[in-house]
Amino acid sequence: MGAKAATEAYVDIEQGQRGPTLRLKGDWLDDAALPSSTAMTGLLKRAGSGALVTVTGGDVKAWTGVLPAFLSGLKVECEAMGLTLQLQNMPDGVQRMLDVSHRNPATGGSGHRREGIVTRTGLWAFAEAAAAYKVVAMVGEVVLATLAAMKPSGKARGVDFVNSLHEVGASALTIVSVVNFLVGGILAFVGLIQLEQFGAQIYLADLVGIAMAREMAAIMTAIVMAGRTGAAFAANLATMQGNEEIDALETLGVSPVEHLVVPRVNALILMMPLLYIYGCAVGILGGMVIAVASSDLTALGYLDETMLAIAPKQFVIGGIKSVFFGALIGITGCHIGLRAGRSAAEVGRAATSAVVVCIVGIIVLDAVFAVCTNALGL
Repeated sequence: MGAKAATEAYVDIEQGQRGPTLRLKGDWLDDAALPSSTAMTGLLKRAGSGALVTVTGGDVKAWTGVLPAFLSGLKVECEAMGLTLQLQNMPDGVQRMLDVSHRNPATGGSGHRREGIVTRTGLWAFAEAAAAYKVVAMVGEVVLATLAAMKPSGKARGVDFVNSLHEVGASALTIVSVVNFLVGGILAFVGLIQLEQFGAQIYLADLVGIAMAREMAAIMTAIVMAGRTGAAFAANLATMQGNEEIDALETLGVSPVEHLVVPRVNALILMMPLLYIYGCAVGILGGMVIAVASSDLTALGYLDETMLAIAPKQFVIGGIKSVFFGALIGITGCHIGLRAGRSAAEVGRAATSAVVVCIVGIIVLDAVFAVCTNALGL
């Protein structure tokens, strides 16, 4: 039987012993109305499961993308009904377009299968384990490269280390000063309101001094450096990655870790304890300003009580924390930067990720220190 479309696209249907044969004729152009899909579907249903549907295109005069689209839809219908579709004498290029479309199926189609929660959880766990392994591997590379740089034959350049010292040290004094001064003042305000009820304003120096030396100076300085230096490391290395500068170093036989990461990480580890001590002094100064301005305490009495209250172990604990915080910020920022994509958008993502990961890591690491020092009675 035959059916002629008003737009000169034909499908002649012949019934055979093994199944129907569809003969495509006419001009299959963009403005042509395809044969009725309802009629095609009804015919395929009558063929029965396992039948062979043959489509021949030897009589097609002209065609555009509508012909491969029609055949692709027909193939999906046949597969859904358990039929076998066979194409014969198709115009040149039609089969190639069909092969490409079948190799790259739409992800949102009905044939897409969503993995179960167990599979997704397993894939997430493997991805996180692989990421953790890369971080541990980078820590090992930094340690080995640092030891190699200390040798007389080391390849590390001193000028890179000095530039990194200036970047993470002197250039950060202003923001570290402002933040720690305000934190010390806030602690003094909060403590003064409570201590005045008992006439124990002198212990305000103990509160501010111990809090700054043991916790706040190290944490606030680390958070400031995470937002300032960690993000800068990540953005700088991500930009180099996008410009293929890191690939050029590897091509020349220069280790990116030894040349780019080691100076930055070691400079940050060295400067963080110094910035911590400076932050302690500025925070205590901020607390003293508020205490002297808001109560009858004198500056000399405040400083005397501060020196009596703060034991050396408080500075030791804070200094050790700052060293670990510096290593965390440096390695995290460099690791994220080196593994960023090669687009401009990836630079912003790398900087954002570095800040988020560093701040979360600082809080978690400080909690670990708190548990350990409490267990040791320090």
